[in-house]
Amino acid sequence: MTHGTDGIDSTTYGTFGNGGTSRTESEPHYNLKMFGEIVKTFRKRARLTQEQFAPLVGYSLETVASIEQGRRLPPPDFAERADSLLDAFGVILAAAKHLTRRKGLASWFRQWALLELGALSLYTYECRLIPGLLQTPAYARTLFADRLPPLADEQIEAQLAARLERQELLRNRPNTAFSFILEEHLFLRQLGGEDVTRELIDHILDLSELRNVEIQIMPLVRNHHAGLDGPMRLLETPEHQWCAYSEGQMYGQFISDPKVISVIQMRCASMRSQALSLDDSKSLMRRMRGAR
Repeated sequence: MTHGTDGIDSTTYGTFGNGGTSRTESEPHYNLKMFGEIVKTFRKRARLTQEQFAPLVGYSLETVASIEQGRRLPPPDFAERADSLLDAFGVILAAAKHLTRRKGLASWFRQWALLELGALSLYTYECRLIPGLLQTPAYARTLFADRLPPLADEQIEAQLAARLERQELLRNRPNTAFSFILEEHLFLRQLGGEDVTRELIDHILDLSELRNVEIQIMPLVRNHHAGLDGPMRLLETPEHQWCAYSEGQMYGQFISDPKVISVIQMRCASMRSQALSLDDSKSLMRRMRGAR
């Protein structure tokens, strides 16, 4: 099930949907380490430490270090800022054009993952599993270990690393508004066992304290529910355009049709009023944690 990997690649096949078109793609290779070395070289040429460079380019020290080490894709505007700041003669910009995604991200998820890096807001409703951005390593590892067909150990580690890297968005994008609506039964299932669930609840409670993160719980019993057609994700770009994303068993679908977007926006808005309030959601999670 693709959602178990939340856009993480487990095979060489992927369907990227926009109007129902399918295509099979092989796993591309990385140029991330080369890009990181180029940025590092020009940074040192400018006689800047990472600590000095990070605030100048507008990103955290952790983000700069990850980019230079080839461990993450740079945000959309990083290359332009870095090239200008370091007077890199367009070399950093040129290198950025040849970047491909990290191993572990499925081909059909790539466009959405890139949009996440610069999103103004991101709305997620999930009824099957805890969204990847909120998972703990233990919860994610349980998903990967239980996949069918089984994954090799190196595949599990690559996918776990890719998932944890995506989670940096929550802290590295303080001006992005993240809103999550989670079904209560996702915690009651106790996927991975009681200890994994207890740690997961603690982790989500911690994330809910971030000013840019809102987490609501949809109670188990609810007379009206606007999300019965399944999970939904909505994203607003810096240009104030909206797009959506949906996952199925073996594919992901990117949605840009304004008519479909309008329907999803309507449903998301309704669900935010149907779910528990932010404070009541925290109280419910604390009660579920204490009951274990």
